[in-house]
Amino acid sequence: MCFVLYAGTLKPIPLKEWCNDAPDLSVKALTERESPITAHFSKPNVQYIGSTSDCGCNFPHVMFQNGDWPWFDDGEHDPEQESRDQYNRQGLVNLLRATGEQTVELYGVWDGDFDFATRPAVREEIALTAILDPAFRFKEQAFYVLRLA
Repeated sequence: MCFVLYAGTLKPIPLKEWCNDAPDLSVKALTERESPITAHFSKPNVQYIGSTSDCGCNFPHVMFQNGDWPWFDDGEHDPEQESRDQYNRQGLVNLLRATGEQTVELYGVWDGDFDFATRPAVREEIALTAILDPAFRFKEQAFYVLRLA
């Protein structure tokens, strides 16, 4: 099971396959199984955005548990993970900025036993640059409207 991230835009983001030999962000069309997620978006084009792990697990995220998103910081810092997080944050910001749109919608969920028709647990409007903050974590089942301008 993995964290997965979907983006809604006015115009499609160019597709980009994930490559095991050179892990980077990817953009893929939705599968038939994922297609019910489009009901949550106001934008006509909804696509899967993969991180350097192919799924969205390398986007910093927290899981929805008991109606909240607990995040425990044990004080330990892994420089490799921090570098990977920053690379994925910056890559996502660059990808979304390149759309040239004023707003982009994102919805992150935990794939596996998740029903893609499930409504978001929360909706938030944030600036695109908020993703770059090292303390930012995508909330599982949170729907984001990102202001790019």
